[in-house]
Amino acid sequence: MAEQVFDDWRELSQDFKKLEAVNKTYQEKLDELNKYQKECQKQIQHQKYRIGIINNTIKRSKHDRYEELKEEIFKREAQLQDIQQTLPKENGRYLKVILGNVNVSILNKEDKLKYKSEYEKFKLIVSALAFVFSVVNLLFISRRLERLYLFILVWYYSTLTIRESILRVNGSKIKGWWMVHHYISAITAAILLIWPESDTWNQFRTQFMFFNAYISVVQYLQFRYQQGVLYRLKALGVRDNMDITIEGFHHWMWRGLSFLFPFLFVVYFYQLYLAYSLYNLSYVSGATWHVSALSKLFLTLSVGNITTMMMIIPDKFKNNVRLKYRVLSQKLFSDSESKNKKNKKQ
Repeated sequence: MAEQVFDDWRELSQDFKKLEAVNKTYQEKLDELNKYQKECQKQIQHQKYRIGIINNTIKRSKHDRYEELKEEIFKREAQLQDIQQTLPKENGRYLKVILGNVNVSILNKEDKLKYKSEYEKFKLIVSALAFVFSVVNLLFISRRLERLYLFILVWYYSTLTIRESILRVNGSKIKGWWMVHHYISAITAAILLIWPESDTWNQFRTQFMFFNAYISVVQYLQFRYQQGVLYRLKALGVRDNMDITIEGFHHWMWRGLSFLFPFLFVVYFYQLYLAYSLYNLSYVSGATWHVSALSKLFLTLSVGNITTMMMIIPDKFKNNVRLKYRVLSQKLFSDSESKNKKNKKQ
C-alpha cells in the first residue's frame, strides 16, 4: 500500500514536469502575443496618420481622379476598424474611475458574444422583475416594497452603465445619448429612493408605478422585435455581432417603425407628463427639493429621447458608404480565413 502511494506521487511528479513545460510555452506565447499586439497598434496609428495627410491633400485639390481614391480610403478605414476589434483597448474615463486600469477587452469572439448574450438576458430578467414589482406596488401600499423596488432600479441602471461601457470597449456601437440616458436614469432612481414619504410622494407614486409597468412591457416588446431584426440583418451581413437591443429607436429598426413608433412615443410623452406633474407638485406646501430635481430629470429624459428619435429618422435616408465597404471587407476577411483553415487541414 505504501509503495503504491510513492508510485502515484512519482507519476504525478512526471505530470507536473509536463505542466511546467506547457506553462513555459504559454508564457512565451503570451510575450509573443503582446509583442504582436503592440506592433499592430503601431502600424494602425501609422496608417491613420498617413491617411489623414492624404485626406488633407484631397480636400485642398478637386481632381476627378481623387473620387476613386476616396472610395479606397473608405474601404481602408473600414478594414482598420475591423482589425482594431481584434486588439485590446484602453478603458474609457468612466471605467477608469470605476475599475481603474483593469483591462476589460475580450479578444475571443465567442467570449464577446457570450458576454453580449448575458447582457441581454440580464436586461430581460430585470424588466420582468420590474413589471412584477410595479404591479405589486399598485395593488399594495408598502413603503418597504417601494424602497426595495427603487433600490433595484438604482442597482440596475448603475450596473447597466458599467456593462455597456465594457461592451463599447469590445466593439458595440452604443450611441452616446443612450449611455447618458442610463446615467440620468440611475441618478433619477437614486433621488426617488431617498425621497422621504410625504403627501407629494403619495400623489406621485401611482402614476410612477403605472409608468414603470408600461415601460417594462414596451422593453419586452422591443427586445423580442429587435432580436428578430438583428438576427435577420446579421444573416445578411449588414449588422455587427456586438450590436445590442436598446431602450430607444435605432435606424436599423426602420422596417418596424409602424409597430414600435407608437409605443415609444407613449413612453417619451409619459415622461413629459411626469415632469409636468412633478413641476406642479413642487409648488405644494411641504414639497422637498427632490420634487423639482426629478421634474427636471424627467424633462431631460423626455426631450432627449424625442430629439434623438427625430434625428435618427431622417438619418435613415443618408447613404452609409463606410458601412458598405465594412461589410465587403468582413466578407473578404471571412472568406480568406476559411480558405486558410482549409489549407491547414490539407
